[in-house]
Amino acid sequence: MKLVEDVYRDTESFPHKEVFGLTAQIRRSAISIPSNLAEGSARNSRKELVQFVGISCGSLADLQTQLQLAVRLGYLATEAQCVNQATRVGKLVRALRSSLRSGES
Repeated sequence: MKLVEDVYRDTESFPHKEVFGLTAQIRRSAISIPSNLAEGSARNSRKELVQFVGISCGSLADLQTQLQLAVRLGYLATEAQCVNQATRVGKLVRALRSSLRSGES
């Protein structure tokens, strides 16, 4: 959830022309991460949880790509809070996925 908050704050200053483009896409990707984790944890099986954690990993990859594009376009600083938080969340979500997968056997 902190990542989503950081994304909203950091994209607030994006150019107005990006409101319906990159800004919206970045925000959707960020929101998708905790939303899929929540949905997966509310499901009935470990297999479904693993599936939704995988979807969260995909959304995170989308987000990190979009944030790097924003850095390259000069909309975000390399050390922006959301960029750093995305890296931290990435490590956590990938570790969760790895842990869940190792417990499948």
